[in-house]
Amino acid sequence: MFTNKFLFRTSYQLSLLSLGLFLFSCEKNETQVQPYNNGVLIFNAGNFFDNNGTLSLFDRDTKTVTTDIFLKENNRSLAGGLTGYSEVDGKGIILVDNSTDGKDAIEIVDAKTFKSIASIKGEVDNPRQVVRVSTNKAYITCWDTFNTDYSYKFGFIAVLDLTTNKITKKIPVDNGAESIVVIGTNAYVGNVGSQRTIKVVDTQKDEVVSSIEVGANPSNFVLDASNKIWMIVGKQIVLFNPTTKSIEKTFSSGSDIKKSPSNLSISNDKNTLYFTYNFYDATDGYKLKGQINAIEISSGVSKTFINRTFSSVNVDSKKEQIYTTLIPSYKQAGYVFRYQMNGTLIDSVKAEIAPSGFYFK
Repeated sequence: MFTNKFLFRTSYQLSLLSLGLFLFSCEKNETQVQPYNNGVLIFNAGNFFDNNGTLSLFDRDTKTVTTDIFLKENNRSLAGGLTGYSEVDGKGIILVDNSTDGKDAIEIVDAKTFKSIASIKGEVDNPRQVVRVSTNKAYITCWDTFNTDYSYKFGFIAVLDLTTNKITKKIPVDNGAESIVVIGTNAYVGNVGSQRTIKVVDTQKDEVVSSIEVGANPSNFVLDASNKIWMIVGKQIVLFNPTTKSIEKTFSSGSDIKKSPSNLSISNDKNTLYFTYNFYDATDGYKLKGQINAIEISSGVSKTFINRTFSSVNVDSKKEQIYTTLIPSYKQAGYVFRYQMNGTLIDSVKAEIAPSGFYFK
């Protein structure tokens, strides 16, 4: 009788142990198996009229690309061009610009699994960039729709509450509202709509509190180590001091009057600015031509960094590498090229249609 009880107890304890190990294994695997924890998200704008924008994930180590991860995880497409993405408190916010009026959207996903949390439709027009403001709160810049003469209507900032996943307010700003950064309790908003001002928004009141003239189309904002804003104004690179509310430095982007700077980014050590310096050649079927330039901040000298035409340039501060994109056409797959910080090519991978930017995880 004792033996039977002992065997029964031992068997029972072993069963509990096995069950515990199984549950621990499941819990461990559930924690570990988060396919989008790490890597580089590639923004593929797609063809505007085909509404086929996507997000891809590039694995830095295996050098492989997982295509259209939103479709993969949710069994539906984004149904529009992709204009922006960022992450706020564990949620990924995807900006979708559909070619049909009234169908632009914000898709909110779990940033680790990319499973859909919410879709907001009919609340935004031409969404451009998204930025974290505070806990569970984000701002989204929007161009708004066009007038009949194809000029922009006044833009706005959509205030997104991530506790309810709803737009709670629209803050009127300049037309063509695009670039935005948050410093303390203020957001600084630029535009590409032929305006000459930066709008300053109090993020606690969600109101514009001042307008500062800096020059034509202030855009492509990046922050340096002192929380000062580098931006492109016209064809120049300028440093704006948000404390003094004035331009502190002005650099020439280059000497070619045909070319325009865009896609401004900054090195991890905050000592070098990189930007595409391109133009569309009317004598050769309006093909995109140009190069990537670099400006050493201490000297202000602009020079060719990569003598090849790319559509965008970004710096991966996690790996200290430079990422560029190549768009052969808006009907075929594009490519991503990686470079060392000295300009030496590392490798290239095929992306999807119109790769236009990155989010580094």
